[in-house]
Amino acid sequence: MDSTIAEKILARHAGVSHVKAGDIVIARVDFAMVHDARAPNTIRMVDKMTAGRPTALPFADKTAWVLDHYSPPPTLEAAQGHTAMRRFAREHGSVLYDIGDGICHQVLPEGGHLTSGDLVVGTDTHSVTYGAFNVFGTGIEGSDISAILTTGKLWFRVPESVKVTLNGRLQPGVWAKDLTLYMLGRFGAEGLNYRAIEYTGSAVSAMEIDDRMTLANHAAELGAKAALLEADEKTFAWLAAHGARPPQPVTADANAIYADRFEIDASALTPQVARQHAVDDVVSASEVIGQKINFALIGTCTNGRIDDIRQAAAILKGRRLAPGVRMIVTPASRQIYLAALREGLIEILTEAGASFEAAGCGTCVGITNHLIPGDREVVISSANRNFKGRLGNHDADIWLGSAATVAASALTGCITDPRTVPGGQWEAAHV
Repeated sequence: MDSTIAEKILARHAGVSHVKAGDIVIARVDFAMVHDARAPNTIRMVDKMTAGRPTALPFADKTAWVLDHYSPPPTLEAAQGHTAMRRFAREHGSVLYDIGDGICHQVLPEGGHLTSGDLVVGTDTHSVTYGAFNVFGTGIEGSDISAILTTGKLWFRVPESVKVTLNGRLQPGVWAKDLTLYMLGRFGAEGLNYRAIEYTGSAVSAMEIDDRMTLANHAAELGAKAALLEADEKTFAWLAAHGARPPQPVTADANAIYADRFEIDASALTPQVARQHAVDDVVSASEVIGQKINFALIGTCTNGRIDDIRQAAAILKGRRLAPGVRMIVTPASRQIYLAALREGLIEILTEAGASFEAAGCGTCVGITNHLIPGDREVVISSANRNFKGRLGNHDADIWLGSAATVAASALTGCITDPRTVPGGQWEAAHV
């Protein structure tokens, strides 16, 4: 029976020859993650299941506890939660990523915890990011982690798969962020609910790993259960450089059954932006040139990687932010911050007027209150969501764009097509 990538990975981990969309399976998990916004519920469930008695948790050493959302903790309650996470990880031998280490979706692959062909789960919808490495990555609840800690397994309903072929190649100044925003405009938020997206085509092959992670990450806004790319030499080289286990890559069969198929000419795409309060109200940046902005955010699990910071530095090198514009940069991990430091990118952006936050999710989600816009102010952000009030003020607007679009807009003071400013057509080095 011909199968999709998602079906093959789930079948392999369920110990059966094949599965089809709609099947319910009990599957072995390769690695699990719980972050600080869901950890308290996980710990409560484990205590309930074990009746509070000291109990061996056989999967604990394949579970990472990540302190990234309430980082640094803005309240005593959050700090106490972190203390409990540290204690739990220490007592049970789990992996711990503490404050400033980075965002869960960056530190898991960066730490070598996953490889091609794996089944990886995390307590966050953007766990679909791992699909950039040919991994079935998906989000679950904290209570599900308690079951995995004790058994190493979890139940899954096999999703229908959708094949998206990206033809051509993204043009200079256009990034995976623009592609994902275009898809949100085309399919709508949650338009591919509970589907596994398979991305393929020449445009995917041309992307570097950072852009592939953005492509997979934003599938969460489409409602996808997973977003999977095929593995290639770029994948294998990145995984090997980060100490991952030998890959077991999975490809779809020629006659696999898909719920739908779509083709997109990536070479025809232009920089895109999502307008205030709706991730799927998407237009070309050129259609809204002149829209004033007050605050710029570069970073998060979607666009806080080294190539995103390079995009911004290429535009802002030797220049200053527009008068009255503020910019915050949140690298996705400590390792990315250090890489940017070694390349001189931190100095370039700081001299331009930007400020840097410790790697984490707090600024993006609005938990740490480090970026609160004033009434009727406009934020241009490379984050994944622009919901009303997300940054702590319901009377402010949030627009979404690539790191290049954010930097270009911060330079001019209004939404700007990055291709129209010096440095805006910087390209990642292709191997």
